[in-house]
Amino acid sequence: MDKYTYKVTYSQDDKEYVGLCAEFPSLSYLEPNQTKAFTGIQELVKEIVKDMKKENEAIPRPLSTKQYSGKFMVRIPPDVHRDLSILASENHISLNRLVSSKLS
Repeated sequence: MDKYTYKVTYSQDDKEYVGLCAEFPSLSYLEPNQTKAFTGIQELVKEIVKDMKKENEAIPRPLSTKQYSGKFMVRIPPDVHRDLSILASENHISLNRLVSSKLS
C-alpha cells in the first residue's frame, strides 16, 4: 500500500482534510487532522485491496512502479499547432522542447 500515490488536501466545503489516492480515484477519507487523513486513506486502500484480492478482482498497479516512455499523443486544433510552431521557431527551439517546457 505504501507504493500508491497519496495526497492530502484541505476541503473548504467540508472544513476537513481529505485523503486521496490517485490509483483509486473514487475513494476519499475525511478527517479534521491532516496526518489522520493520510493514514486513513492508506488504511482504506489497504482494506479495499484486501477485498479485491478476495474477490479475484484486478488490483490497480501503483503509478510509481510503472515505466514511462516519455511520449504521448495530444490532438490540438490546427491553428494552435501553427501558433506553437511559430513560437518555437521564433525562440530557435523545437516544437517538442517548447511544448515540454510549457507542460512542466
